[in-house]
Parts: sequence; C-alpha cells; structure tokens
Amino acid sequence: MAINRAGVLQVCCTNTASYESQFSLFIISPALAFEIPQPTITMLGLANNVVTKVASVVTGHHEFSLFSMSDKKILDEIYATHHVNVDTSFDDDSLFGIVENILKHATQTVDKIVQGTQVHVENIEEHTPKASFSTPLCTLKSIASEMQCKPPSEEVAHKTTLAILNKLSSYSWEAKAVLTLAAFAMEYGEFWLLGQLQESHRLAKSISILKRVPFLLKPSNLQKRRQAVLELNNLIKTTLQVIEIFDQFDKLSSYDPKDVPELASATDHIPVDVYWAIVTVVACATKLTILTSDVEKEHDLAPYAQKIHFVLNKLKIQLKICRTQIEEAETYRKLKKTFRTPTEVKEVFKALIFTKDNVQPLIDGSTKQTVDIDILRKKNILLFISSLEISDDDISILKPIYEFTKKDNQHKIVWVPIVEQWTDDLRKKFETLRLKMPWYTVQNPATIAGIRFIKEEWNFKGKPTLVVMSPQGKVEHSNAFHMIRVWGAQAFPFTETTEKELSNSHGHKWVGNVVKEIHPTLPNMMKDDKYVFFYGGKDNEWINQFTKKATAFVNDPIFKEAKIHIELFCVGKGSKGEDDHGILGRFWTGIESLFHTKNHKEPDSVSQEIQKLLSYKNESGWAVLSKGHSLVVTGHGVSILKVIEDLDKWKDHVKEKGFEFCFTTYHEKIRVANRPCCRLDIPGSTGKVPETMKCPDCHRSMETFISYKCCHIDGPNAHH
Repeated sequence: MAINRAGVLQVCCTNTASYESQFSLFIISPALAFEIPQPTITMLGLANNVVTKVASVVTGHHEFSLFSMSDKKILDEIYATHHVNVDTSFDDDSLFGIVENILKHATQTVDKIVQGTQVHVENIEEHTPKASFSTPLCTLKSIASEMQCKPPSEEVAHKTTLAILNKLSSYSWEAKAVLTLAAFAMEYGEFWLLGQLQESHRLAKSISILKRVPFLLKPSNLQKRRQAVLELNNLIKTTLQVIEIFDQFDKLSSYDPKDVPELASATDHIPVDVYWAIVTVVACATKLTILTSDVEKEHDLAPYAQKIHFVLNKLKIQLKICRTQIEEAETYRKLKKTFRTPTEVKEVFKALIFTKDNVQPLIDGSTKQTVDIDILRKKNILLFISSLEISDDDISILKPIYEFTKKDNQHKIVWVPIVEQWTDDLRKKFETLRLKMPWYTVQNPATIAGIRFIKEEWNFKGKPTLVVMSPQGKVEHSNAFHMIRVWGAQAFPFTETTEKELSNSHGHKWVGNVVKEIHPTLPNMMKDDKYVFFYGGKDNEWINQFTKKATAFVNDPIFKEAKIHIELFCVGKGSKGEDDHGILGRFWTGIESLFHTKNHKEPDSVSQEIQKLLSYKNESGWAVLSKGHSLVVTGHGVSILKVIEDLDKWKDHVKEKGFEFCFTTYHEKIRVANRPCCRLDIPGSTGKVPETMKCPDCHRSMETFISYKCCHIDGPNAHH
C-alpha cells in the first residue's frame, strides 16, 4: 500500500483463500477513500477494516485507542486539569450517600423489571446526608450536560472525561468521581423512577414520554435490548463499588504512613483510578442514550467493564492489605504495652500468637495430639521462632534441651513458624518439619498476630531464634539460640545473666565449645591439653601447602624432644581428603553463634579473637591453634604459614621459653609486619547486627558495606 506522486493511493490486495496468491492492483483516490460502496468492497474482496485503514493512511488520521493509554500518559493529561489547592470543605460523603441511595434503588428496579421474579431483592440501607449539606445542583447539571447524547467512541469518552475534570479542577480526586457519578445518577435514577410511576401518575407519564421511557420498556424493545440493559446496570454497580473504595482509602489517610505502607502506593494511583471511573460513567451515559434511541448504534461496554473490574479487584486487594497492616500495627502497639507490664505468660503468648477470638490448641509433638494452651500457664516458655528454611541440625540442637527441661516440667518449647504467604507446598513442608519436633507447635501458623513485633523487637530475620520468657511473661533472653548452640544444656536456664556468666567463666575455652560437635574424633583429639591446629580456607592449593608443611612441622624432632604433641585437623575435609561442607557449615555457624553471644558486651581479648577468626572466613587460608579446649592463637593463612616455614628461626628457644610463647611471639612479629585488610561478614539474618564494629586487628572503626549472598542450598551448608 503506497501513495504515488499524483496523490493516489495504490492498494495491493492478496486473496489468500486459494493456495495460489492472486494479486490485484486497485487505484483509490483520496476523495473517494471513504465512499467505497459496500457491494464494491465485497466485489473487490476488501475487508471493512482494510478500507478503514486505507482511509486512515490517506487522511493521516490514526484511530484513538483508549485502553492502550499508559498510566503516565493519563496522569500527564489529567494533572493538567487539577488545581494544587483543592477545596477540602466540600462534603462528598453526604453526596455519595445520596448517590448510593439512588443507584442501589435504580439498579434493583432494573433487575426487577428485566429479570422479574428471578432477582433477589436486598434491603437497602438508606444514608442520610448531614443537615448542613447543600447539593451543588448547577455543577451536577453542568457535568450532566457534558455527558448528554455523545456519540459512542473511545476518543469522545476520553475528551468528555477531560472536559468534566476541567470543570471539577478545584475538587479532590475522590470528589471528582462522586460528582460525576451523582450527575449520572440524577438521569439514571429519574429514568427508572418514571418507569415505575408512568402507569399510575399522570405527570410521571407525560415526563416519561419526553424521556423515552415507554420506548425502552415496550416489551418488544426491552426483550431485544434486555442483555444490553443488564450489562449497563451491572457496570453501574461495579463503578459504584470502585468509588465507594475511594472513600474508604480517604478515611484511612489519618493513619501513620509507617504503619500502613501500602496506603501510599494505593493513594498515589487514585488519580488514574478516578479517571477510569469517570470514563466508565461517561460510557454508561452514552449507552443509556443509545438504548432509548430509534437508531441502534454499536457501543460495546465490555472493554470498560473489563477495565473497571480490574481497577476494583486491585483496589480491593490494596484495601485488604491496608487493613491487615493497620491490624498488625494495632497488635504491635498492644504487644509493646503488654510486654512493658507483663502479668502471666499464657496471656502474653495468646496476645503474641493469636488474633482476637481465634485462640487454638497447640500440637504436642511427643503425642501428636492437641493440647489446650493452659499447659503453658505459670511455665517458662522457650519460643522457637523460625522460617521453614531450617535444617535437621537446627532441630537437633534443641532436642537435648527438650530432654533436659522435660524433667522439671517447668520449661516448655513451642515452635512458631513465620511465613509471609502460605501455599499448599509450604503447608506440607510445615507438617513434615512438625513431625520431627517432640515439643509443642502452633496448630495454625497462618494466623500469627505478632509477626511485626517478632521482627522489629526481637530482630527476627528468618534464622532460628529462641525467645525465653518467664512465667510472668517477662523476656529473659530475646535469642538464646546462639548460646545453646555454643554451650548446650550448660546454658540452663537460658537467660542473659547465664550467658554473661558462661562468657566470663568459660570464654577462654570457646574453641572446644565450638568444635566438639562437628566431628566425632575431636573430643579425644583435644583431651589431655593436646595442641591442635584447626585450619581451612577458600584456596585448596593453600590448604594442600599448609597440610604438607604443617605435617613436617609437627613431626620436627624439637617437639618430640620437648614431648609436645600437635594434631592437625582440616575443617571442611573428610578422612579421605574429600570436601565435607557439613563440617565446614557447622564450624562457621558455631563461630557466628559465639560472636553473637559476645558482640553486645564490652569487647575483651576473647571477643577480639572470635572477630578475628570470623574475618578470615572468606580468605584463602586461616588457622587456629588450641591447647585442649583453650585458644592459643588465631591467624591469617599467610602469617601462620610463615611461622611454620620459619621454624628454624625460633625453635631453638622452645625448650627454654616454651612452645606457646615462641610460636605466638614470632606470629605477632609476622602479623604486625604484614597485615592484610580485615573483612568481617556478619549474617544479617541471625539477629541484631551492631551498628559499629572495631577492627579486631588494629582496633580502628571498621567501614560498613552491605553484601548479598546465595549458595543455592539449604541448611548449614549454606555457610560455605
């Protein structure tokens, strides 16, 4: 298709009805482009839409597409009609109440007339406007005049909407929608009121003739246009619902935006939603004109219905989210108050877990039976809070605690799984995990009320947390899980006081506490105060080099003469040298747990050594030298390997000054001479992260970076 030099459009048509393409050349002048008779179109084999497109090309006219307009395009056009300083004194609530009265009665009347006895008649709650309300009649008539007798066209609907918005420039977005619907309701309500009264009231009969009511209600016409009338009526009902939700969002604006973050997203989009509501009302007005007209014109309301239903469903979802967030905020405030003045742990537990009037029994993991929550009354409760991404290791850590506390019957463990959005698969996973736990479990975790409180007050970020509460409901420890991972049942009764005591009295023996569970050979290896080198790293070449040189080191005659026995243990390697990510994961998890038990206290030499070791986690190599369960030194792979390589430079002093003194003194000399950057990675999901951190090496304040990591695996192996 092209325009030649004479300005004549040449159209090449292809008839694909046969297997061989047949081509014909038609010459259509611009003047005749819109006047091709239908028989000619049929004879030439041209489809109507082809001729329309031909006409568009000739005239340069492009068909307007209302439903392909972007939100940005709509906003650009409607913001140009809106005054910044809107009139907030207008009582749109009273007006909407009147409009709702009119349209609910009118739409019910339509359903009754068109569907007869098939329709269910509902009781309509009448809204009474404020005594001070004054109807803006001239404004309503002005809007109504914009919508009267407009031809059916998407472009006309758009232009009419902009004209209405220009007239309502000083009103709020919600008021614009209510006023437009009110202008339409006057016409629609009057039409169907006359339809009811025309047979019994002379004045109504005369007015109804002018309004062409008898024409539409004539049985033959009504039967023919029945479906169109019902579609119009249903579209009006939907639009009424949309505008009602605008009002509900407006009422939520008094809440703190921090409590209802979804509200900002919803209200930011209200202008576009108002645009679609008004466009739909305009389309409804046009359809009513067509239904009462002698000439049947095509005006499909389906695209408008589809769009306004989309808007309605979106708004309903946003409103539901807002209400959930408000409920969570109110629960959060109540919980903060409850925990400030606790009285009884069962009542605190109820407030934390259950929504109002939804208290459910717990599941006893040992019997698989449900039990009343009264079982928790006057007990110490250990709330085991986690996502569903927990490993068997996480569960196994608590099993000895369960057995230990079961004896006195004063401590109860309750699993509280936290999941934002439950699915069938997640429920199955929940049931699988629940069966592995002998303690109590919340029966319906989808209804947990205090999720926000758990996240914000106890810094829950997905990783297992163990909150310890006294029989009075006082929080004795906001996360004892790290303490239990390090000290096990020794940490009983799992309070912050106990943690501090253990840290002070057993802090120097932290190596034994961390490594005792990672491999069955280690307890025997560490007894009798034997020296053990624990080592590992990201670089297998460094590990192999260290293994070779350290083996020669520990077998040096100087140590045999001094009766010094040194063992080697490569963390992350099995007995045959294969990678063992399970051991490596448990080792670093233990170090991280130890770090969390120390990082909120005054720094000491033990905490600095733990931080130092944690800073080596992602280095090519690292090593820890212990004597029995106690630490001798931690070091970067470079410095430790250098000390081993330089054995001949310091070994002559071993007999006189001792192995530990000689090793640590020479290591300090090497470390100070060559200090690489110190990087400390603290998993943000394991609890409260300190805002500032001193370098364990030079004691300067460390810079803060944020990084994200995924190893595509679950459980403790994810630490590798």
